Amino acid sequence: MNEIPDYFIYGETPRPLDIGFLHVELISQRQDIHHGRAEPHKHEQMAQVTFWIRGGGTYLIEDKSLDFSAPAISFVPSNVVHGFDVGPNSDAAVISIADGVLPLVAANSLLGLDRPVMLRSQGPDPIWDRIGTLMMMARDEYMTGQPGMEKVILPLATAVLSYMARLSSQAAIMRSSAQVPLASELKRLVDLHFREDRSVGDYVAMLRTTPHLLAKAASEVHGKGVKELISDRRLLEAKRLLLFTLRTVEDIAYETGFKDPAYFSRFFRQRTGDPPGHWRDSRAPAPRAWFEHGSPFAGTEVSEAIVKAQPTIAP
Repeated sequence: MNEIPDYFIYGETPRPLDIGFLHVELISQRQDIHHGRAEPHKHEQMAQVTFWIRGGGTYLIEDKSLDFSAPAISFVPSNVVHGFDVGPNSDAAVISIADGVLPLVAANSLLGLDRPVMLRSQGPDPIWDRIGTLMMMARDEYMTGQPGMEKVILPLATAVLSYMARLSSQAAIMRSSAQVPLASELKRLVDLHFREDRSVGDYVAMLRTTPHLLAKAASEVHGKGVKELISDRRLLEAKRLLLFTLRTVEDIAYETGFKDPAYFSRFFRQRTGDPPGHWRDSRAPAPRAWFEHGSPFAGTEVSEAIVKAQPTIAP
């Protein structure tokens, strides 16, 4: 397994998405495919909102996992590796939204849509009931197949994402920052070019801004500088390939933009405390270990990319 599985909808091969593509279903509809364990995978062209209606288990986002019981909800952008291992009778409603539609959603959502977020209930809150109602309304609307259903489903999804932001006040504060558009575009470009030897000046030129404004946007929204964002993206890709493929360390070094595997190993060790080969062995005996033998990440600290509601942890 040298590539992380990329699906259209789980279990289906990728396909070009129509402009405005939306899809809503219950996870139980694919029970005969995943049997409660979805292997780590990604979706190249669409984001997903997943609301767990009942049951619980472990949800994987990149190299972190979170134990949960319903109600719980996540937003996962395109190309983010995710999966789950849940108990019997667990079920969730999933709204899949094409990347081409997300700008319309982002313009009206309180929640920033440039990073994965997962929220767990920590006690009674009427917002969870509202989220559940909206998600099932979206599912029912999709099942009718009526003309113009996207004009009903998109506002419902936008409302769900805004309620997620309310459950995490820090997310709402971050979304209101005037620096968000520039910072989001920077992240998009870093995702496209992190394998290349691009300087901060290259990103300044591509974004038609100034070094000062770009540094300010990166700091205010992402909490780090431009160089650190690029390094973090390279590290993330390296972790993905180490955990979920059988590629050699040398091959992963080249894939993540390093011309010298020895330099890649030093880079990785400085940021994780372990050389890449040792890190891989200590985290997962084999790429498929997570869904064949249970999550190797259970009990690890939740990453900054995952937000837990009540109390709030900044994303």
